Amino acid sequence: MSTTQSAPKVGFVSLGCPKALVDSERILTQLRTEGYQVVPTYEDADVVVVNTCGFIDTAKAESLDAIGEAIAENGRVIVTGCMGVEESAIRDVHPSVLAVTGPQQYEQVVNAVHEVVPPRADHNPLIDLVPPQGVKLTPRHYAYLKISEGCNHSCSFCIIPSMRGKLVSRPVGDVLSEAERLAKAGVKEVLVISQDTSAYGVDIKYRTGFWNGRPVKSRMTEMCEALSELGIWVRLHYVYPYPHVDELIPLMAAGKILPYLDIPFQHASPKVLKAMKRPAFEDKTLARIKNWREICPELTIRSTFIVGFPGETEEDFQYLLDWLTEAQLDRVGCFKYSPVEGAPANDLGLDPVPEDVQQDRWERFMAHQQAISTARLQQKVGKTIQVIIDEVDEEGPIARSMADAPEIDGNVYIDTDEVLKPGDLVTVTVTDADEYDLWAHLA
Repeated sequence: MSTTQSAPKVGFVSLGCPKALVDSERILTQLRTEGYQVVPTYEDADVVVVNTCGFIDTAKAESLDAIGEAIAENGRVIVTGCMGVEESAIRDVHPSVLAVTGPQQYEQVVNAVHEVVPPRADHNPLIDLVPPQGVKLTPRHYAYLKISEGCNHSCSFCIIPSMRGKLVSRPVGDVLSEAERLAKAGVKEVLVISQDTSAYGVDIKYRTGFWNGRPVKSRMTEMCEALSELGIWVRLHYVYPYPHVDELIPLMAAGKILPYLDIPFQHASPKVLKAMKRPAFEDKTLARIKNWREICPELTIRSTFIVGFPGETEEDFQYLLDWLTEAQLDRVGCFKYSPVEGAPANDLGLDPVPEDVQQDRWERFMAHQQAISTARLQQKVGKTIQVIIDEVDEEGPIARSMADAPEIDGNVYIDTDEVLKPGDLVTVTVTDADEYDLWAHLA
């Protein structure tokens, strides 16, 4: 009779932003290396790990619901992630959770799994190999590349620094080696993420590292120059508009990295921005955007904004709408202000904006920006662009252009009988557009 142990099985629920997704990938990679099997259902799992989000109240509620569902369906639950810093809030609602750890505490999570379901004694890591790029939760053709942890800013609406700590940049050689492994594994697009991508290397004084035997500075521009050598799409997220961001635009114009900037402006009113304690904002931002587009006409700018911040007046809000008209941003998200527990904005003594006013401003903001986005997409009709195939359904291939990040931007729907597969890069001619998406045929 065989005495071989079966592999211990782990279920995993990953909530929140792409940065949390990368944390989940790291945990899963370690567990797979130790012989654990990752399973997609509660009933097949020996233990379930829930990676939580704690950024705003709705995210916390979703995290608590997910923990409750895992307890109801499985019973053996370990909690990690950003909401893990509020262990008492979790245990007050779900006292039966087995362990609670905070973000980036990879070893503690793995150790907690060991406690509940130990790894197989006969596991041989030389037989059960993990891919060189590690376990990825994204489709095979794109991946997130996290270049740092934490943030040095103290924006008054945000609690991220209290959860994830101050900026800690990864060595540039490690970042570039990971990107190279991803490219060799077939990844066609890397999405560079962090809490503050523009600040990469500040904490280590832009120290020079080494990649493939040659020196590279730990700085955003030099890192992007090196990434461009991999021959894949490189997309930048969470970029603050510091002066050195100007250095990236020529790289985009030259086709070295994608002409795409994700810049969280958050507001435009100087008074509101001052109350938000937003970094690197200046009156010249509109002029800089104009200059960027003169250098790189194909540049796409995505941003996020908050309406209903404490003390925001109708005059402040109108200033924001007028700024949007001038800026002509391509992709925009908007949130109603949420008074997250622990955020300094709660103690500024500013008048809260009533919920009905917040809702009204959010609706007006979205309608205003939708008209801008629609007009900008209409300008693409008749143009020939390169796209990457994300999926193929019964109606045909669904793709993204260089102007579209996965899951948050629009799609390009291709009318063709040609057999295409996810990860294919093809050239199409745009035939139609609405406020979010494009339609096209093969060029």
